[in-house]
Amino acid sequence: MLDPRLRPEGFAMSAAAADDDLPPPADHAVVQATAWSDANPDAPPRVLDASLVEETAVALVYNGISHAVMLTTPTDLEDFAYGFSLTEGIIARRHDIYAMDVVHTALGIEVRMELASACFAALKLRRRSLAGRSGCGLCGVDSLAAAMRPVTPLSHRFALSRAALARALDELPHDQTLHRLSGGAHAAAWVAADGRVKLVREDVGRHNALDKLIGAVLRWGDDARAGFVVITSRASHELVHKTAAAGIGCLAAVSAPTAQAVREAQAAGLILIGFARSTRCTAYTFPETLTA
Repeated sequence: MLDPRLRPEGFAMSAAAADDDLPPPADHAVVQATAWSDANPDAPPRVLDASLVEETAVALVYNGISHAVMLTTPTDLEDFAYGFSLTEGIIARRHDIYAMDVVHTALGIEVRMELASACFAALKLRRRSLAGRSGCGLCGVDSLAAAMRPVTPLSHRFALSRAALARALDELPHDQTLHRLSGGAHAAAWVAADGRVKLVREDVGRHNALDKLIGAVLRWGDDARAGFVVITSRASHELVHKTAAAGIGCLAAVSAPTAQAVREAQAAGLILIGFARSTRCTAYTFPETLTA
């Protein structure tokens, strides 16, 4: 699997980050739990060590201004920052971020970015305070217009092979390391047109997992038109927005989409698949583009 753990050009850790003695938080923690089995209700419970996915407050700071605080699994944070910045319309390309520092503090993590001046000027015009939650993609949005902003229309129409989708669904569980460990992580996968899973990102939140994946694709420099995304969750309208904003033409979810997600996928020209399981899937938009 391709996995670009690369620093962007101009990356330099700040003194605050380099000198901080706090260890980076892990993606999971082990806690003691008590479990009862339904196989034998009269049997005594057993005490076990349970691995649980972590969530940490992560502040995204642009040119010294904190724009968003999200609860996210504290891994792949550079990917997350790039993906969030792209899908929220803060940047249009990778080089709009000149430098990035990941700074660990006692309260959480700050990802400090230096934006291109034009991007920062545009951000200041529409800046909002966005207090994130792991299950919500719109927390803190301060107006209906901001919540229901127009979707980005795609410049191309993707053609999806059902065989490629089935291959991706078969490969993906092998790369869900955190979910296998904890049972509590969503995954987003970047898949080649032939069904090869090229990148996987996991997070406690499905929106965060997708932002991490999109950020990794952006940093790698892969052609967004050349593949599709599989997510291990339902497909909300916010996930459609993020996928279209990245220029990706197909989003396949293992669960159902929302009605608004279907409407916005139609408007964007994006293939939206739900209930993707093994060789089974349901196309909610552009079914004529699917082949065997």
